[in-house]
Amino acid sequence: MTSDVPTRLLARTREVDDVRSVLAHLPAGADPRELCSWVRGGDGIVGWGRVAGIATCGDSRFADAETWWRQIVADAEVVDEVDLVGTGLVAFGSFAYSSVSAEQSVLAVPRVILGRRDGRSFVTTVTTAAEAERGRPGAAGADVQAETELPDPPGEVSFADGALAGPAWQTAVAEAVRRISAGELDKVVLARDLIAESESPIDPRFLLERLAEVYGTTWVFAVDGLVGATPEMLVRLERGLVTSRVLAGTIRRTGDDDRDLALAASLAHSSKDLEEHEYAVASVADVIARYCTSVNMPETPFVLHLPNVLHLATDVAGRLTNGASSLTLAQALHPSAAVCGTPKPVADMMIADLEHMDRGRYAGPVGWIDDHGDGEWGIALRSGALDPVDPRRMRLFAGCGIVAGSDPEAELAESDAKLVPMRTALAAPTRA
Repeated sequence: MTSDVPTRLLARTREVDDVRSVLAHLPAGADPRELCSWVRGGDGIVGWGRVAGIATCGDSRFADAETWWRQIVADAEVVDEVDLVGTGLVAFGSFAYSSVSAEQSVLAVPRVILGRRDGRSFVTTVTTAAEAERGRPGAAGADVQAETELPDPPGEVSFADGALAGPAWQTAVAEAVRRISAGELDKVVLARDLIAESESPIDPRFLLERLAEVYGTTWVFAVDGLVGATPEMLVRLERGLVTSRVLAGTIRRTGDDDRDLALAASLAHSSKDLEEHEYAVASVADVIARYCTSVNMPETPFVLHLPNVLHLATDVAGRLTNGASSLTLAQALHPSAAVCGTPKPVADMMIADLEHMDRGRYAGPVGWIDDHGDGEWGIALRSGALDPVDPRRMRLFAGCGIVAGSDPEAELAESDAKLVPMRTALAAPTRA
């Protein structure tokens, strides 16, 4: 575990003139790994710079980050003149899927956080007490970063197989189906990766702009070089209300509206997809019930329409009873059956056996937490990780839920559909 232990943090949030797009204000030339984003449909927060942070790993990665954050908050001086979701002192986080991952989990406080919600915009500036004593501008106030020019695309991009080529991954899926049929478990989620290499350094601002443009109904995120557009909210905690969106059961769209409507109807009645979805919802609802009262769980899922795929979706909600933070809830919910399987211990062992890769922070919680413990944590899906050494290289991920009725060829096609958002964002042409 490594952490910054700064002197007391000073944070001030003030309202500013409404901005067209918070993403458009991310500064050029900033360290790509210090750019943060959590944006959906034009609303959300972005950050840049870093005033404090912690990197953790292992079984204690969540607990270590939570302890560090509580200490930061207890010592901080926060002036919040706006009092909206995402104001005050905020940290962005991204956590490794597995406790044995070689990749570290991160919780970081940006120096500047720009946000927009319901037509109101705000900026939070953060500095340390020591910096303030030396006269460095910070929490006393700062101008909003001017809109930057459209970031440059990465140029020509090539894609190569990651840990497993397509046929080898299909073999892994077939083995998973065999073990499920033998009664070893009910469901397992298997992921695969692709390696993208570009002719120019990859600017995460370009990816974020493209993802927000095409996938505006998802949460477009960036934390420490992990960039993506997730449709799945692991947990949101807002003033005592806990909500979670569960996605499981997927079919690729055709681009023809009439055919897609028929596909949506078939998905809603697919026994294979409904079985997969039921496991995922149960795994989330059981955890939320331990922390909440008045848990609401619809009896049937709805079909969520995204530009590339259709998902079965269920929103679960409850009223928090024990004062847990959003990060505590994220830890309790991770991993859900939507990214692991059922039963979890057996599924996790099968993932380690069949995937032949370290997921890193893919499929782990990603999002933010504020000084009250509220926050939003999605599952890091439809994402890619910038190479920490080579700025022209990125690792992309996709995964599929495997049950007894799964077909390896169809699952490979589904994983290809889930890779579309990051592939198209990388390969997008320069806009006029």
